Amino acid sequence: MEKLIQKYYQKLGRIQTGNVRSLMDEIDWSNRFIGIKGARGAGKTTLLFQYILVKQLPTSKTLYVSLDDLYFTENNLYDLTEQFVNEGGKHLLVDEVHRYDNWSSELKNIYDDFPGLQVVFTGSSLIHIEKARGDLSRRAVVYELHGLSFREFLAFNEIHNFEKITMEDLLTRHVEIARSIVGKIKPLAYFKEYLVYGYYPYFLENKNVYQQKLMETILIAMSTDLPPTYNLSYASIEKLKQLLYILAESVPFKPNITKLSERVGVSRNSLLDFMRYLEELRIVKRLYADTKGIGLLQKPEKLYLYHPNISYALSYQDADMGSIRESFFINQLSVHCPVEYSAVGDFRIGRHLFEIGGRSKSQKQIDQEQNAYIVADNIEIGFKNKIPLWLFGFTY
Repeated sequence: MEKLIQKYYQKLGRIQTGNVRSLMDEIDWSNRFIGIKGARGAGKTTLLFQYILVKQLPTSKTLYVSLDDLYFTENNLYDLTEQFVNEGGKHLLVDEVHRYDNWSSELKNIYDDFPGLQVVFTGSSLIHIEKARGDLSRRAVVYELHGLSFREFLAFNEIHNFEKITMEDLLTRHVEIARSIVGKIKPLAYFKEYLVYGYYPYFLENKNVYQQKLMETILIAMSTDLPPTYNLSYASIEKLKQLLYILAESVPFKPNITKLSERVGVSRNSLLDFMRYLEELRIVKRLYADTKGIGLLQKPEKLYLYHPNISYALSYQDADMGSIRESFFINQLSVHCPVEYSAVGDFRIGRHLFEIGGRSKSQKQIDQEQNAYIVADNIEIGFKNKIPLWLFGFTY
């Protein structure tokens, strides 16, 4: 355990608390068993270490371990935890749980057997976390760390720290709020940068290779996270990559399941499974006309890439701006609100209807609708029911 403690102290010493994700304040840290899921690169490891520093946990009674460490090829987590608790340990932070066989069973036993210990665990594979929630549901409270919102991107770039905006305030006070923000910064000057490389915080390391790293991260997730969970063959992964290529060149994509399954060379059910896998990896977003009663075999109305950065990373031609705008809107709003496909306008959130477009977008398609809004790109401040697109990046 001594080497693990040394590694923990070394990593802790490199962590800064200047940029802390807003999820830090949303997690109820008084819970004794907390899970944090999120796509690769979202910043889960950094969040664990910042928890230690921000909440001022006693470092001698806290231990961080990553389950991909070679230590766990010859040792198990339960025995390590027992030794840690016997030496006065109070907080165990466990990273990369999906790299460890039977992790959910061991964590469940640790929670049950050491009542004075807090356990916080993370997993880069959302799939593994979701499949284990049945075992952990009565014990663990699980949160998701999403990529950076546009608001967080501005903070991480040290441009300005803004407060989150509720959906209600955004719809009723957007002119006042936008004027306040525009009085401090020029949001459009940064918005295009965010769309290209701002979703994952590793852009801070080197934004010039961000898209290459994002592409590599996507391929690693497909090749390593899916096969052990769904027993997929190498040939199936290649078919999945083919599907992603088709989607990347076509989104927003209204799928014809029969034609698409023939093109990829898989059955209808396999194709629907592939779409679900890509969404579980936070690569695509499936949109339905009604989110109630969705079955595994129901086809989505439309498919989008999960966030705009993926369009720039995967596209072999100029990314379509209409698709980029819609992807951004869905991505930012889906964190707190179920976004539905709408035949009138583009999207529906509850009783509100939204039409997305450029600065000159007209009211024609929603003119007869109640609670309908134009979401316009390339404007700083809106008017009446016309709201700037960038402002929706302040909702989380």
